[in-house]
Amino acid sequence: MDIDKIIRGEIKNSKKSRYRISKETGVSQTRLCRFLQGEGLGTGHAGILLDYFGYTLKKQKGRQK
Repeated sequence: MDIDKIIRGEIKNSKKSRYRISKETGVSQTRLCRFLQGEGLGTGHAGILLDYFGYTLKKQKGRQK
């Protein structure tokens, strides 16, 4: 699973502007712009955006290292 790809797709397909997403999440417009240009996100920002777009992370049962 490529989390960056999922989040980029959600931002690009959203009917909301980057400004609106920024205001509603607290992730700066600059950070969103850089991310859409290919920079990675830290886990904090990724978590905020995943939550914003309705995603949750869950460990699968039976999957251990």
